[in-house]
Amino acid sequence: MNHQISELTFLKQLAPRFAILTPEFIEWPAQRQRIQNCINKWSAAIAKPDILAGGRGKAGAMVKIDTAKDAIQTLQRLSSLEFKGRMARTSYLVEFIPTTYEVYTAITYDSRFLSPVITISLKGGVDVEQIKDTEKKTFPIDIYKGLDVYQAGDILNSLGCPDKLISPLARAVVNLWDLFITSGMQMCEVNPWRITSENKAVACDFKAVYDQANFKQKNPGFDWPEYPENISEFEEEMNRWNNKSYQGQAHVSDLSGKGILPLLFGGGASTIVIETLIQNNGDPMFLSDFGGNPPYERMYGTADICFKHKLADAKLLLILGGKANNTRIDVTFQAIADALAANAHLRDGRELPVIVGRGGPGLVLGVTAMQRALDELGWPYAIFGPDTPISMVAQYSADLYNYLTFHSQKA
Repeated sequence: MNHQISELTFLKQLAPRFAILTPEFIEWPAQRQRIQNCINKWSAAIAKPDILAGGRGKAGAMVKIDTAKDAIQTLQRLSSLEFKGRMARTSYLVEFIPTTYEVYTAITYDSRFLSPVITISLKGGVDVEQIKDTEKKTFPIDIYKGLDVYQAGDILNSLGCPDKLISPLARAVVNLWDLFITSGMQMCEVNPWRITSENKAVACDFKAVYDQANFKQKNPGFDWPEYPENISEFEEEMNRWNNKSYQGQAHVSDLSGKGILPLLFGGGASTIVIETLIQNNGDPMFLSDFGGNPPYERMYGTADICFKHKLADAKLLLILGGKANNTRIDVTFQAIADALAANAHLRDGRELPVIVGRGGPGLVLGVTAMQRALDELGWPYAIFGPDTPISMVAQYSADLYNYLTFHSQKA
């Protein structure tokens, strides 16, 4: 599974290297006097868990702190937090940066452009899916030329950014690009950048996914943080299956969700899909990464384990990945279709909506096999090709899940 990076690792290891301004912070455990000194110095403080799960703010896992006593009690509680099937590694106290401007930025790879793209919005601090299309812009970045302050400034200007903020924000965005491209990342996001009264852009939350196949991430200059695991029976069985062969990846991380069953391909892309589902109340059951061109038997066994543990309770099945280079879509889709047919009895006659999105070698044969199996089961489905970004398919899936949930509750 590709390495994920949280805000705390960014604050400690990455931001100083790339001249990215961040709030001051204290990692737990810390002495009471040091905590009190920082609270006195800062305008306000926020306690956060160091956990690889999105939606901390919505879940009440980010707490405003007024006194050292409150800080110690809250940091102790958050350091052992379990959330969305994940467990916190530790907790930390971070300076709150007052501002009247918040900016959203994200860099990732997009199959539409076959290159990295940067998305910027002056409506930071909220989920990007809630931002209107007219209030955000996505631009491809030439992998050879990179991104300079003039390009970043033009993007900000086109969004209506105040003139006094364009220069500091453009420099901050270029520094973020340098971090992304030199570190071997698949995606990274700062949400929000908060602008101080001195017009300095401060990165106030961060997450990233490294590309396991990128040689640049082999030696990051620090030890990858290890997070405690809360292993389910499903994860244990998949781990045993994964260790039986190196032909294809079979990684899962149980999220204890009750909604969407996601069979996902492509590590960084998988994380983006899961984050999109979570941010839009899609309630995914687990995070998965099933790429690496698995042969039929390997993919069948992987899908069979997923369906055995999760199919009966799923509200929607999502089979999604970007445009593959080497993975045979006809082989993987035929295996998934056969495993689905073999486990369909677990539904006790209840139909299951299915969303499919993929691209790559053997796509037509693979989609035909999947379509044939779903027609035989009589289950409704929608199929998207490689021209539709995976984030849009994930958004569609979450919206459909919420629609189905709402109408089932009314019934």
